[in-house]
Amino acid sequence: MEEKGTISIHTENIFPIIKKFLYSDHEIFLRELVSNAVDASQKAKSLSSIGELKGDLGELKVTVKVDKEKKQIIISDNGIGMTAEEIKKYINQIAFSGATEFVERYKDSNADKSQIIGQFGLGFYSAFMVAGTVEIDTLSHQEGAEAAHWICDGSTEFSITNGNRTERGTDVILNIAEDSEEFLEEARIQTILNKYCKFLPIPVEFNGETINNPNPIWTKSPSELTDEDYKNFYKELYPFSEDPLFWIHLNVDYPFNLTGILYFPKVKNEFDFQKNKIQLYSRQVFITDEVKDVVPEFLMLLHGVIDSPDIPLNVSRSFLQADANVKKINTYITRKVADKLNEIYKKDRTAYEEKWNDIAVFVKYGMLSDDKFYEKAKDFTLLQSTDEKFYTLEEYRNLVQANQTDKDGNLVILYTTDAEKQHAFIETAQSRNYDVVKLDSMIDPHFIGQLEQKLEKTTLKRVDADTIDKLIQTDAKPESILSEDETKRLKELFEKAISNQNMTVTVEALSTDDSPVIITLPEFMRRMKDMNRMGGGGMMMMGNLPDMYNVTINANHPINHRILKHNDERGEKIAKQAYDLALLSQNMLSGAALTAFVKRSVELIDKE
Repeated sequence: MEEKGTISIHTENIFPIIKKFLYSDHEIFLRELVSNAVDASQKAKSLSSIGELKGDLGELKVTVKVDKEKKQIIISDNGIGMTAEEIKKYINQIAFSGATEFVERYKDSNADKSQIIGQFGLGFYSAFMVAGTVEIDTLSHQEGAEAAHWICDGSTEFSITNGNRTERGTDVILNIAEDSEEFLEEARIQTILNKYCKFLPIPVEFNGETINNPNPIWTKSPSELTDEDYKNFYKELYPFSEDPLFWIHLNVDYPFNLTGILYFPKVKNEFDFQKNKIQLYSRQVFITDEVKDVVPEFLMLLHGVIDSPDIPLNVSRSFLQADANVKKINTYITRKVADKLNEIYKKDRTAYEEKWNDIAVFVKYGMLSDDKFYEKAKDFTLLQSTDEKFYTLEEYRNLVQANQTDKDGNLVILYTTDAEKQHAFIETAQSRNYDVVKLDSMIDPHFIGQLEQKLEKTTLKRVDADTIDKLIQTDAKPESILSEDETKRLKELFEKAISNQNMTVTVEALSTDDSPVIITLPEFMRRMKDMNRMGGGGMMMMGNLPDMYNVTINANHPINHRILKHNDERGEKIAKQAYDLALLSQNMLSGAALTAFVKRSVELIDKE
């Protein structure tokens, strides 16, 4: 038998377009051909299960071989094989899908149609991206079928002759082109197989070893699995990572099909994570790790696997299309994550609190990104007080309602971004029986703004943004024991001692327990700087402007009364010392200024 013909295509120039531009990455050829071989094996299994494949099914497997001497790559399977007529239909007529016909033919049978991978047709032609000539040697499972051999040199012409194969299945032989000889390196092939074929459902052999796990745990029921199974699989995916905090097993078959496992990795407060850690599969064939359309953006921080035959892909299986199924899957994943977090919170509050600093970035990012997630998450979002206690938003509001409500009826939540640096301010707040929470992650400037929008009659103020009496304005306020003239003179002494136009000096009546001098950066400017550090948030870039500080002189502090008793020169020197102490308490004194402060300290002590 010998037959020559022309491949049926709709336009003369479509073949070179397919050959050169169908896939952005030439390595995809191996994924497509191995997937097709697995597809043929799965079909054999399905036909055997309904009695349409006679004889022994045998041990189904796919084999990949590299023959460097002959410059060939051979992908072999013992699946259903093809007749010469099927080759002409499935290979030569690009627009016709073997998988589609297979599903239609057996739609009323008990065959497992979910096991059929992809569309045998276009994917096959990816072979011509790396091969000058492609051959198919195949023997169909059908009784009395003859082996067939197909060959094509990448033009629209082909020939079919009798084949040499004596056992059911197919060999696809790629005669590698000169410009693609990199693919004759075994290490290169091994890397591609590890990337795309690691979890294919039929064993894949290369160099005598099975390179895949045909039964990954996401294909199993959660009831069959232990915590160790989940942790071991995580190590299989990410060999050098710490154990995950916990995981979510996804398993839904209506209104779409989706399985998978999402892991919460140990991510600290800073954005030091890497995205593209979630891998997308279609019936265990790796597609991509760019899953932003399928997974909500805030959950791109998670790790794991999603497998769905219902996610639409273009012919190269490389880009997601935004259709109804993708949106439903996105919504489903968001809900499952919220439900899992709520379950952990309710089941073991202590364990949840221990994990909070690791998962806070996920939760807050989600609340900022998705209003529906916010509504669920507000019940299990925690605020951590500086005394290391945790509260839900509602618990915290109830805690501070009585003591931290200003004269206008607004609840004031005090927060710190650095408990060590802002210790003096925290201590002052605590001396008034006020509470301070830690909001010290990179995402918190945005989270603070959201809380003020969402929580009724509530404002958040950084504990060092002003004097404590201004942060929480009440009717009760200390009276100044200085006269108007003394207040004016004290202000002038400090302005002269400081001599810095970026420092706005005021004299105010504070508690005698408060510091003699308090340096603060206004809340507005702090927030603008925090937003800019995150990459935006204001119309002007505050990072390029000098910091404008407020310097509050405590009219009731004994040191400031002592300053007034000295002559202007001596008083100015003590004022400068008090100001430098305030700078020192905030790590704002360094270099020559610090040296001058030390010398002045020695001089003042020596004169006492």
